[in-house]
Amino acid sequence: MQNGNKCRPALIKDFELMKYPILAYGDPVLRKKATAIAPDEYPHLKELIENMFETMYAAHGVGLAAPQIGLSMRLFVVDASPFADDDKSLEGFKKAFVNATVLEETGEEWPFNEGCLSIPDIREDIYRQKNVRVSYYDENWKHHEEAFSGMAARIIQHEYDHIEGKLFTDKLSPLRRRLIEKKLNDISKGIVDVEYKMKFPAATTGN
Repeated sequence: MQNGNKCRPALIKDFELMKYPILAYGDPVLRKKATAIAPDEYPHLKELIENMFETMYAAHGVGLAAPQIGLSMRLFVVDASPFADDDKSLEGFKKAFVNATVLEETGEEWPFNEGCLSIPDIREDIYRQKNVRVSYYDENWKHHEEAFSGMAARIIQHEYDHIEGKLFTDKLSPLRRRLIEKKLNDISKGIVDVEYKMKFPAATTGN
């Protein structure tokens, strides 16, 4: 999920962080339902997670899912702290979600102007339910079952859609999708100005 602000927390690590290119709209990986992972499959999971945070911060995002960097696995990261000015409970809200499952969504739907790092320069008002309850593992493979609300819930719902092979544009009306169809096609071809590295599935030359 994309954030309008361009702030990021300081990172102090004992290994060199990497920034991955982000897959653009139209890449088939973004439309696959991601698969669960086991601890022995990814012994360097913590490093992958930190690199995903680094990639997300470099792109001024508040959430990033593994399919967006070409990995069809049920993993996403979120950092809602840029919204802490409006909601103090979001201070330090930085989490990794491994093998997440949404157990319940409740409450009235409410709109927010969402963006996505895989769909740059497009923002749309998206309605989502206010509350979500999620089962997931953290980066230490500790199991959690937690309820989230408001902006935290929205960011989690947005990223969870990615591991289900869904995009926020799927929630738009057919008319609205038709109106932005050319922009979406241009993004897949790399015809878009973007400040972070991306991979464009329909580009004729590399970017």
